Amino acid sequence: MLFYYDPVNSNLYENMGNASNSRIISSTITALIAAWLYVLGCIHVFQAFKSTKPIVKNLVLICFVAISIAYGVVHAAFVAIATSSKLAIENNLNLNQSVSLAVEANNILRLLVYPIFGLLSILFITQVWKKRTLYPRWIILFFPLILFLLEDFICKNLSGSISIIVCGGYLNLILIIFFTASSIALWNKNN
Repeated sequence: MLFYYDPVNSNLYENMGNASNSRIISSTITALIAAWLYVLGCIHVFQAFKSTKPIVKNLVLICFVAISIAYGVVHAAFVAIATSSKLAIENNLNLNQSVSLAVEANNILRLLVYPIFGLLSILFITQVWKKRTLYPRWIILFFPLILFLLEDFICKNLSGSISIIVCGGYLNLILIIFFTASSIALWNKNN
């Protein structure tokens, strides 16, 4: 969401509408790159689950990969919101009406991921809590579900520029936090 950052405006749709074409295209390209990197991150999660039953290990991998791909697709779907915003601003149209279909489609994409995220959360948290993985229990605090559930609380208490940066890229930030914590946990496990 840094591609849509404006230090003087915290309205995401207005920022998208005022973004240059190259910023919108760059945002779309980073969605693909982010999805690739998230899928690569799934490899070390799979390795952390190598001591679990094969069905659990494989389900965790499938869920993480599906969610990682969905992150890229949802992120790329923001191009529809951005282009709708840009057209609304350029043609003096109602901004909220102009982006409503793109926002609705984006929200539906997210809804399709929630059951997969639910299954992953149950598997991940129970296996880590029972010490059946290479992860220490503290990794649960950094698991995306916990940070996802805190999103409303965190974003409602932020304002201005920091709100656009943190809340606009919240879903990406929670994955970065998780994969960083995961790397630290597994690195320490190997030392």
